Amino acid sequence: MPLFLVSAAAVGFEIALTRYFAVAKWSEYGYWVISIVMVGFALSGVVLALCRDAFARNGGWLLAALPALLIAAAAVGFHFTTTNPFNPLQLQNEATFAPQLANIAGYYACLLPFFFLAGLYISLSFVLNAGIIGRVYGFDLTGAGTGAFATLLLMLVLHPFMLVPAMLVPIAASALLTRGRWRWAGVAGALAALVAGEALLLLDNRAEVNDFKAIYAPLHTPDAQVLAERRSPRGFYQLLDDFTERVDTDVSNNAGLLGVAGPPSSLGLYRDGTRIAALPKPGPIDAGYARAALDALPYSMIQHPSVLLAGASGGFRVAEILALGARSVEALEPEPVLRDALRHGIGPSPGLAADPRVQVSGSSPVAVARAGGPFDIVDISADFLDSAEANGSAFAAEAITAYLRALAPDGIVSIPVSIRDFPVYALRMLATARQGLIDAGVRDPATHVVVYRSAWSVRLLLSKQPWSAAQIAAVRHFCDDRSFDVSYYPGIDVAAARANLYNDLPAVSFDSGEVASGGPDDAIADEARAVLLGAHTISAGVFDLAPITFDRPAFYAVLRLGQLDTLLRRLEILPQAEIGALVNLAVLVQAAVIAVLVLLVPLLVPNRVRGEGGGLLRTILYFPALGLGFLFIEIFLIERVSFYLNDRATAFALVLTGMLIFSGLGSMTAERIKADAKTGIAVACIVILAWCGLLGLGLQAFMLATLGLPWIARAGLVLLLLAPVSLALGAPFPLGLARAGSGGMLPWAWALNGAFSVVATPLANLIARELGFSRVLLSAVLLYGVAWLAFPLARNKHKWQDIPEASHVAE
Repeated sequence: MPLFLVSAAAVGFEIALTRYFAVAKWSEYGYWVISIVMVGFALSGVVLALCRDAFARNGGWLLAALPALLIAAAAVGFHFTTTNPFNPLQLQNEATFAPQLANIAGYYACLLPFFFLAGLYISLSFVLNAGIIGRVYGFDLTGAGTGAFATLLLMLVLHPFMLVPAMLVPIAASALLTRGRWRWAGVAGALAALVAGEALLLLDNRAEVNDFKAIYAPLHTPDAQVLAERRSPRGFYQLLDDFTERVDTDVSNNAGLLGVAGPPSSLGLYRDGTRIAALPKPGPIDAGYARAALDALPYSMIQHPSVLLAGASGGFRVAEILALGARSVEALEPEPVLRDALRHGIGPSPGLAADPRVQVSGSSPVAVARAGGPFDIVDISADFLDSAEANGSAFAAEAITAYLRALAPDGIVSIPVSIRDFPVYALRMLATARQGLIDAGVRDPATHVVVYRSAWSVRLLLSKQPWSAAQIAAVRHFCDDRSFDVSYYPGIDVAAARANLYNDLPAVSFDSGEVASGGPDDAIADEARAVLLGAHTISAGVFDLAPITFDRPAFYAVLRLGQLDTLLRRLEILPQAEIGALVNLAVLVQAAVIAVLVLLVPLLVPNRVRGEGGGLLRTILYFPALGLGFLFIEIFLIERVSFYLNDRATAFALVLTGMLIFSGLGSMTAERIKADAKTGIAVACIVILAWCGLLGLGLQAFMLATLGLPWIARAGLVLLLLAPVSLALGAPFPLGLARAGSGGMLPWAWALNGAFSVVATPLANLIARELGFSRVLLSAVLLYGVAWLAFPLARNKHKWQDIPEASHVAE
């Protein structure tokens, strides 16, 4: 039970740190937390392997003393983490990045001690209880799963900056449950550390939102107020009232000439410091500006349409569409807080007024498109992509195919793309639309697409029928009246269009950072036709324009990581959303170095780490394969379940908790079959490989077929799906450790598993980004095949009975 509590607190502390970085900094830098955790675990295994006998002799008092040290390390480490002046924007600037590298090193210095000590506690528990390793590892895993679930529940009631103080309590409780003559000394130390740690974190809390976050400036304007807060595992929500808040829609510069007022003032809803929506102030919504908005074009072409709307934009998009004459609107808002605001309001912001023409649901656009229709217009709101991470699947080629099939014969699909950062996102979306049209049975996609834009946003219009001359004339007339530009339509004369531009969009060389065109230009128009024809373009040589798919769902993934030198030279202009890939790559390089160092331990001290049961080679293959394979399956499941449940936070909670608890039960089962370990590892690997094969062949079809089921039914199916493989995944590690004995090989095997677990997360993310999540699953199959073949052949003799004071620990 002490091990259960320490494992729970360690995972809880890890999750609390990722939430701190998401709120105070940027979530992309949460990769560091994962790296620091596993590096700490790996280093603890190395130290224990090198000094195993000394630690074993002193195991009793060390297990009693470690809870106090863990509490002190957590409190002091987090305190100094909050005082670290790290600034991600300065890291992207060549003139200011050097001090930020020192700040990154400071994070490692602050946080590594806790995870080193946690890893030491866990690996020492393995050494002292080597005779019942399956049971011990089972409590480690179930503790971690319980800790993850409990931390997610705490997010419902605690501010993100208050999660770490809560993690100190289970560590102190672990001291109370520790047995042996050192117990009460350990309890006294843990309680003293708890009081001091809580005092430091609660009375001198330095955690705050940094000044580069989107919420910082409006929050510090005169008379700004936070009107409401919501706390959840999905994020920390704040409703802000300040004079800068407006409806964020793209309205024509000619609105005054059209006799239309600009967008009204609003309230701003922020999640983790990033604005996700405008919400209406008390009173009815004035949507008179709607006919001057960029996204109004389809409504000028189809009278009184039936509309499927993905993203209600706080209710403003619903009001706009009704003002444009829609006869019915099915508004989809998968983001739970936004959906609740639509239905019931939040703070002083009212919910949508009851209207028989409007239906609001939390379903995904893909599910509704597959089950419903026909719709005259399928419209995706401009802020839908960034309002929830799982919404990216709505822009995949398979989703576009579903929308087209749900259209009435003369219907239109309207897809937004922001070009504030990179115009190339519009070209990638065009490539995706082309693939979606082909999959829907369209032979010539170029005749079914219209592209028009403002200076900041692009809209792609797709139809089931080729665009007629009359429709194209209507598009051009709408855009001319509002000073929007038509970047593509079937038969466009690009040179003539370039001569009459309203919004210059010059081509810029990413390599040199200089404008590559000599006059008014439309960089999208220059390449749109070639993209729709599937031909090679200049941008395709620099950026990755491969279509977005369910298997490769990342929207912000156009950078070619093979051009690292160019990316580093252009670092200051990269969008924030693309930075995560570079941070991931940096963590991968660091993790690979750590893994190599751990592998070299037997060469440094060959007498302390001996490879019985098949030698060092089997150990070097077996335990790293398990560390990589387990996390590859976990990451694959989190991504697929995010799409299935249409919510990444719930998917993370369900998969992480379910896999850890079921794996823990599988580990406890392995304790009973270790006498016939060869059969046990064969059965476990056959189950894992068969399960992966079945998922690879049929998971997507199964998910699409059951996507319309109620959420609770889908969540239940997810647990049924992951339970058998998780039980099997829990067996190989303790079966391997049982053959390592209690000598230096055991902690070194733990270190190997931890070191390659560091590698697993960034490597899986890289494989998914470049090749797709199906390749992540295939890699897991190969890794567990290697583990099966490399399973140690003979069991070492246990020495745990001879360790002073070990008997009461094992008891």
